[in-house]
Amino acid sequence: MDGLRFPMFVDLRGRRAVVIGCGAIGARRIRVLLSFGAQVRAVDPLTSPPEGAEWVKRPYERGDVDGAFLCVAATDDRAVNHAVCEEARSLGVPVSVADDRDECDFYFPAVCIGGGLVAGVVSDGTGHGKTAACAKEIRRILEGFDEA
Repeated sequence: MDGLRFPMFVDLRGRRAVVIGCGAIGARRIRVLLSFGAQVRAVDPLTSPPEGAEWVKRPYERGDVDGAFLCVAATDDRAVNHAVCEEARSLGVPVSVADDRDECDFYFPAVCIGGGLVAGVVSDGTGHGKTAACAKEIRRILEGFDEA
């Protein structure tokens, strides 16, 4: 079980999620968080977040994580992601860091939904292809529950 994460499902409705960085990874995380009812605050100086998220149009600043239920650091700058991680941890806010699995308090899962069920798939941080293939199969199975 070494390196595996405990699956925990939480109610995000009305809870603040802060995402630093709205590039491809950040945007995917934002869409998933919004779909589960989170109030998403996205901080990025250039790229707007998906519709439904609040956009703070500037670079990350210390204090951006304050009041968050969870945080995602998804910029293309290692130093910024590390600073976000340190702030989140100092505040007791769980953080997922896109470019450093060792700094993650939680891994953002491949989300599979169907038939009133939700499954999340993660690896130990090294098997992205295996995770994607497994999630695809789980989604196929869950689609069958929609018809039942």
